[in-house]
Amino acid sequence: MNAPITRAELLTQLARCVPVEAILSETEDMRPFETDGLTAYRQTPYVVVLPSTEAQVQAILALCNSVGVPVVARGSGTGLSGGALPHAEGVLLSLSKFMRILDIDPLARTARVQPGVRNLAISEAVAPLGLYYAPDPSSQIACSIGGNVAENSGGVHCLKYGLTVHNILKVRAVTMAGELVELGSDALDSVGYDLMALITGSEGLLAVITEVTVKLLPKPQKAQAILAAFDDVEKAGDAVARIIAAGIIPAGLEMMDGPATRAAEAFVHADYPLDAEALLICESDGTPEEVTDEIARMKTILEDSGAIEIRYSYDEAQRLKFWAGRKAAFPAVGRLAPDYYCIDGTIPRRSLGMVLKRIYEMSHEFGLEVCNVFHAGDGNLHPLILFDASKPGEFERTEEYAGKILELCVEVGGTITGEHGVGVEKINQMCVQFSVEALQMFHGVKAAFDPLGLLNPGKGVPSLHRCAELGRMHVHHNQLPHPDLPRF
Repeated sequence: MNAPITRAELLTQLARCVPVEAILSETEDMRPFETDGLTAYRQTPYVVVLPSTEAQVQAILALCNSVGVPVVARGSGTGLSGGALPHAEGVLLSLSKFMRILDIDPLARTARVQPGVRNLAISEAVAPLGLYYAPDPSSQIACSIGGNVAENSGGVHCLKYGLTVHNILKVRAVTMAGELVELGSDALDSVGYDLMALITGSEGLLAVITEVTVKLLPKPQKAQAILAAFDDVEKAGDAVARIIAAGIIPAGLEMMDGPATRAAEAFVHADYPLDAEALLICESDGTPEEVTDEIARMKTILEDSGAIEIRYSYDEAQRLKFWAGRKAAFPAVGRLAPDYYCIDGTIPRRSLGMVLKRIYEMSHEFGLEVCNVFHAGDGNLHPLILFDASKPGEFERTEEYAGKILELCVEVGGTITGEHGVGVEKINQMCVQFSVEALQMFHGVKAAFDPLGLLNPGKGVPSLHRCAELGRMHVHHNQLPHPDLPRF
């Protein structure tokens, strides 16, 4: 086995792949890259490289693969699971220079974009054509499309229009060996295994995305929203289940509890009812006739479910005002405490009321306040745990509380993540959700793309050793990988 490459040698060889000014190696220059949106975890990179072409990405990955240096790809850094946390002895590969919209085809309703293009920038660019890109994470003003693919991001309208995987056609990516691959096709389907779907949501463990072909949709003729206030969170949860059971698939169906509603109102002044213990925002879009019918049906269900107040958006400005507080809920809650921890788990809609009740009970047990903001239509919860990291032991208590919430999601038939990914944050809970056999299959997929385990190591999928040490699963000795095999 070759001797490990020194940092000086690595910098010299990287300078053959990219211009010297595209390499950052001074600590102060690398500080902005030490964390993503989950700031509880920090690591100063070993070195940062900012390529500007696909060929440079290939050269960097091929070099690192040949000398055994780990690589972590980074987009806009808005992720909330530590998925872009740098490796202490690896290259942080920033794709922030890949910011071009390469092509827009209004007839095929597609756009080819580089991974650093902001989510919202796509819709802004195609708006004059009467088109838009449907997935709309709350961070859409800043998050990049490459990161959206890596995390399979959703947003408030994913209930009707799907996640990222449902809104892209093709992905170009570079493997750890430096090989360029093209997954998917310009057609609605492609032959062979659906590797494009596999790489979507793979959290940078399989390949580095360099180009994405997205689907565009025509703007609906009309969109209207209902704001429904409830005096009880469980009643609001029941209303959500009843809307879906009635065969209605709203364009958006979001919920905020009382504390989140009051925080959002103080932040954006959306004129929310402050006496509500739960607030539902239900949106319908389509033709005027479709919207009128769907709004009327939802109104009946909301009233029958115990809504104490119902409001309608009568113009576009008011509709956007309804959504303003929901879109700004995370920063609004950030004003309530020195720190907060955003959880991401998904549960069956029928369990909404019960799970929320248990989250509040655990809040008292752990002595930590919690606000709940979530995509109610698909059961994607986002509890925000308020804490103060300067107080000894409080972050550790917060982590324990967060882990209990995720395990509760699994217990009721849900999953530990809906859109934020696993990253480093939820890697222990992967041992709770998946069996030994499933984890072995995940490792097999990883090895097929990245045999040496150098892409984003330590993220996403735990080793069987880790799960056994945590006591979360019974692992027979012959099921453990050989100690000389690469782990990630």
